Amino acid sequence: MTAPLPPRDFPRVRASHEVPEPLRNDVRALGEFLGRVLAEAGGDDLLADVEALRELAIHAHSDPTSDALAQAEELVSGFSLERAEQVARAFTCYFHLANIAEENHRIRVLRDREAHVEPLALAPDDSLPAAVLKVTEELGQDEARRRLQEVEFRPVLTAHPTEARRRAVSRSIRRIAELLAERDAETIGGMSLAENERRLLSEIETLWRTAPLRQSKPTVLDEVRTVLAVFESTLSDVFPAVYRRLDDWVLGEAAGTEAPAVRPFARLGSWIGGDRDGNPNVTAEVTRASALLLSDQVLTALEASAVRTAQGLTLDASGTPASAELGSLWQRQRTLSEEITARIAADAPNEPHRRVVLVIAARIAATRTRDADLAYSGPDELEADLRVVQSSLEAAGARRSAFGDVQRLLWQVESFGFHLAELEIRQHSQVHEAALADLEKNGVDGKLEERTIEVLDTFRALGHVQRRFGLRAARRYIVSFTQKPEHLAAVYQLAEYAFAGTDDAPVIDAIPLFETFADLEASVEILEAMLELDIVQRRLAENGRRVEVMLGYSDSSKDVGPVSATLALDTAQARITDWARRHDIVLTLFHGRGGALGRGGGPANRAVLAQPPGSVDGRFKLTEQGEVIFARYGDPVIAARHIEQVVAATLLAGTPSVEKRNADATARFAELASRLDEASRTRFHELVRADGFPQWFAEVTPMEEIGLLHIGSRPARRGLSVSSLDDLRAIPWVFSWTQARINLAGWYGLGTALEKVGDLVELRAAYEQWPLFATMIDNVEMSLAKTDERIAARYLALGDRDDLADAVLTELRLTRRWVLAITDSDAVLSRKRILGRAVQLRSPYVDALSLLQLRALRGLRTGEAPEQDDDLRRLLLLTVNGVAAGLQNTG
Repeated sequence: MTAPLPPRDFPRVRASHEVPEPLRNDVRALGEFLGRVLAEAGGDDLLADVEALRELAIHAHSDPTSDALAQAEELVSGFSLERAEQVARAFTCYFHLANIAEENHRIRVLRDREAHVEPLALAPDDSLPAAVLKVTEELGQDEARRRLQEVEFRPVLTAHPTEARRRAVSRSIRRIAELLAERDAETIGGMSLAENERRLLSEIETLWRTAPLRQSKPTVLDEVRTVLAVFESTLSDVFPAVYRRLDDWVLGEAAGTEAPAVRPFARLGSWIGGDRDGNPNVTAEVTRASALLLSDQVLTALEASAVRTAQGLTLDASGTPASAELGSLWQRQRTLSEEITARIAADAPNEPHRRVVLVIAARIAATRTRDADLAYSGPDELEADLRVVQSSLEAAGARRSAFGDVQRLLWQVESFGFHLAELEIRQHSQVHEAALADLEKNGVDGKLEERTIEVLDTFRALGHVQRRFGLRAARRYIVSFTQKPEHLAAVYQLAEYAFAGTDDAPVIDAIPLFETFADLEASVEILEAMLELDIVQRRLAENGRRVEVMLGYSDSSKDVGPVSATLALDTAQARITDWARRHDIVLTLFHGRGGALGRGGGPANRAVLAQPPGSVDGRFKLTEQGEVIFARYGDPVIAARHIEQVVAATLLAGTPSVEKRNADATARFAELASRLDEASRTRFHELVRADGFPQWFAEVTPMEEIGLLHIGSRPARRGLSVSSLDDLRAIPWVFSWTQARINLAGWYGLGTALEKVGDLVELRAAYEQWPLFATMIDNVEMSLAKTDERIAARYLALGDRDDLADAVLTELRLTRRWVLAITDSDAVLSRKRILGRAVQLRSPYVDALSLLQLRALRGLRTGEAPEQDDDLRRLLLLTVNGVAAGLQNTG
């Protein structure tokens, strides 16, 4: 029996969540400090204007029926442009401080939980030990151990321009976070507290006075350095810390006294410096330089770690004698440098293990500086030396030394090698086609197009990186818009041109990237043809029949809408998994997910558990983009939790219970999926294919202006005009709708699809039983929480197309109404305390910035005062930064 949708709508009901007292205190303290800085820097009048707008925004948010929003808009219109800019910067500073307070509280909660809650008391998808126990219960201890040994997590860091903050601002934020964390210490008080407050005020003043906008676009190498800061501050230590925590649980009291039960399972990848699809700034020379920066960073870290390890090995030879192998290693080290070993021997007399590790540190340093006499040939040689040290310590009975810091250093070497992160190359299939046509016409020694020369140089750069830093440093070559098997064959053909007649040709694995709906549909046929390539068969014989396939979430969503893209990706994964099974292929699906929901964002562990049966198989690889890198990996406590959650979900995804649940749900709701797909896609295409839609989109969002914001080295477009969306990158598509408080890319078409189905009982059953559907609904609910219909309507009115504006607002209301009915909620996020609280803390202040952005956008669109255009554009870009900080997922 069909249950009708309840005749109710909740467009203006707000979820209310209690803010924990420690978090409230942090937000209040930081807000008061900011108020003092504003008054000192801009006078009481500035603080009064900020407070007036803040109070009106809060009133408008808490009582949507009032005229407070109109009053706030009137107040903003009365500001001078200078004052509007100051107010925008003040609200942006507030968001940075609120984000710091919330992160600090999250760390506080995680530490408290770790201190008081046993890992096995947590849900399996929230605790790696609980996940291992669940796998053991379902599959037995031997199989659980085997799967744990083979599990893989591969985050790939990308430089997509969604991190709107300057690096100087990020550094200031990190210093404030450290000072705020100090205030949690039980002993802080008196002069210590006064000094903490003084330093906080100083840092907040620095944040306020630091120019929020970059004066020029960052270079690719700037982007590499930005991400390296995350490695330096957290990741170099977090990976071994995660392994240690799991090993402590698996081995219990024996942990740290015997060989670890778990091998390293996380490997970093990077597109920064390798991804040249649509980015002319990524050249072959930049790729070489990027690899060098990565290597220099990891070798510096390994040297420091080796020195630290040596400092803890002051074990006297009389009580901890060296093994014969260690003695032999020391003699080999002496032949490498009599000067260094003599000095070290004098500094560490009768401490054989310490002196060997100090020479190891010196050799790591020599590897970085390219001292051929002393350098290691590769990470395997370094690992072999460390194994000798570890075995000697174990044989001498110093087991805790053997499996303590020495093991930590080994884990770092195994995880990062001498390359830190595998540099992956990406290029568009059309670029390859053009290069091949040029080469076939003119020959490799003929007069070639500049772009063809760069394509060949890219392959030579890949070979250079591989020869210098090893096979693990670079071998994956991703082909964007793979639409036929020839697009994969082209990679190997071009490599032959680049290395004709030489023995320097690198090992290459061409990876298809299926992005559009049509590409996903054709994926299996393309993969079948790929297997016919001789070079692919040779690689399969060499690598254990391993194949990687990348799936693009962004362009598929822009192509057919978020609902159809979600369903198409799920179907494609199931078909590709079946293809791999039939051909005895060890498949890794690479998920090209963004931070925003319109680009596949949302909780990664839930996404893993919703994948089709067999598609994960103990391996999960995804892109980590823009601001997501800092949100997930910027703090060691949060980074460790993220890694553990994703790896836990990766293990659980292969359990019989999870696979059966997903298989049963796919079969049970196949007809529902078909109806949702057809209705949502039709609705989405009605909008984006309407006459004049691209121009209207550019009018009602800051899409054009976002291209002026120097937030990445990559252009926002692939050379299109505003008359076409075909080549608009998915990032500005999502970013623009987010800024306009509409978030259309995350939900449009869902409301119509749900209305078309019309059976609330069936939809609620799907929400309960079908993880893919539940994840989609929950992600849409999150997206809706960051929309504001009243403000969105003001943006949409800029375009003078009532038909398109009405279509968007009608779909928004319909989507919200059905999502609330399916989740049996009276307000968006009413059942999600933590997320709801985060949105609740920020929304009124985002509204204030949106009104400032609207003022700037109206002025630019009307062109009434062209002499003010530069100032209006600056105000708009400042608000883009602020809204991004407030909403926390830009693109």
